[in-house]
Formats: sequence, structure tokens, C-alpha cells
Amino acid sequence: MKSSFRPLVLTAMAFGLAASAVAQDAPPAPAPNPEESQPAPPVETPAPVPVETPPAAPAAAEATPATAVPAVPAMTPDQYINNPEYMLNLDLSTGGRVVIQLFPNVAPNHVDRIKQLARAGFYDGIKFHRVIDGFMAQTGDPSATGQGGSQLPDLKAEFNPTPHLRGTLSMARAQSEDSANSQFFIMLQPRFSLDRRYTAFGRVVSGMQYVDAIHQGEPPEVMSRMVQVSVAADNKPMPPASALVEAVPAPAPAVTADELNAPIKQ
Repeated sequence: MKSSFRPLVLTAMAFGLAASAVAQDAPPAPAPNPEESQPAPPVETPAPVPVETPPAAPAAAEATPATAVPAVPAMTPDQYINNPEYMLNLDLSTGGRVVIQLFPNVAPNHVDRIKQLARAGFYDGIKFHRVIDGFMAQTGDPSATGQGGSQLPDLKAEFNPTPHLRGTLSMARAQSEDSANSQFFIMLQPRFSLDRRYTAFGRVVSGMQYVDAIHQGEPPEVMSRMVQVSVAADNKPMPPASALVEAVPAPAPAVTADELNAPIKQ
């Protein structure tokens, strides 16, 4: 047994030495490919395409901090659609009544603000100071300059997915998102670039022809106006037809023959 076991031990030792020699001669494992080990470069995002300047609210309102308003539970369509409490009547100097369906389900605080100001008579007589063909008609500023508003605090934005279609009612604001106060605009044509950047809170359901008739300009030479604004639930009658007329600018005084012959004043 001893004579046969010893050759086996020697043979195993020989194989071990050979394997060790082969391992020392083998080349080291290659390092990872640098390109494969580095993270992918970031993809540059293209800059957004500029859009037409949207309606601006008063500059003074931008400096006024917006007041937080308690959240109102979202309403369901059956609670506000065709409900007079959420319908707004705009009696315009262009000849008739514009009826607007308000959307308290998406902008409850803005709807409450419009109703509050309407019931206080704030909007009665206010002019459309900025009207752009194919874009929108803006109003809600007592000074008719685009720089005014109400005495109430500014509103927190309530941006929502309601699209800015023809007839959509939306709130004007300054640079700050939380600077809406009393000024609003009615879309004359769709402009989806305003979606989720301005608080849409209603839409015209009848009388759009009176909106189309609003005088255009920035500001218009003759400003159309809201003769009366009311919540439909208050059942205010429309003003008489004689009140729903445009103001006519006074004609220039005629030049008389005596003035033509008068000497030039030095």
C-alpha cells in the first residue's frame, strides 16, 4: 500500500505546480470599456416656442400678496350646469345680454370672486380696455388703463385643464401667477398656449355675437362697456335698449369761414 500511494501523491503535486505556472503566465482580465462604464449624456431640451403676449393684469396687483382662500369641495356638473347661481349675465353696450356658464368645479375661488364683485355692482359701467382681433377682449379694470383692480386681495392661481376655446372666460394676471384680482378676458378665438397658465373659469353659452361686436384696439378709440353684470339667480332685468348703446365720441368742431380768414396768431 505504501509503495502504490506515494507515486499518486507525487503525481498530484506535479499537476498542482503546472497549474500554478499556467495561472501566472495568463494575461490579466481586461478593464471595463470606458464608453460602456460612463452614464449616457443628458439630452438637451429645446426651448419653448414664444407665444403671443397673453392678457396682463394691473402692475399694482403684482405687488399685493395673494390671500389664501379655504379650499372648496369640487362640485359635480349636475350641481352647477344651468344652475342660475352659477350663471353670469353681462349686458353689453354692443346691444344685448351675454350669458356665461361659470365653472366652480375647477376654479371655485375665482367664481366666488366674480359673483361677489358682480353683486356689489363693481363691474357695472366698466369698459373693455384691450381687445385684440382673433385673440381676446379684456375688461374688469375701473380705470380702463389695464393697471387697476378691486380693493379685494389678489387670488391664488387655480390653473386647470379647461381649454381656452372661443367664448372661454379666463382671469387676467400680472407676471406673478397669484396676481389675479378683478380683470378677466373673453376668448374671441382658441388659444391653447394659455391653458394651465391662466385660470379659466367659465364660457359663453349665448350672446357671443355681442362679444364679437366689442370695439377693438389697445385701447380702442371707442370703448365698449359692461352696462350691467349680474348673477342670473338674482333675476335682474336687462337694461332698456336705450342703455345698451355705444358711446359716440363728440365730433370735432367745425371750422368757420371767419376762422379761416383770421390772422395767424404769433
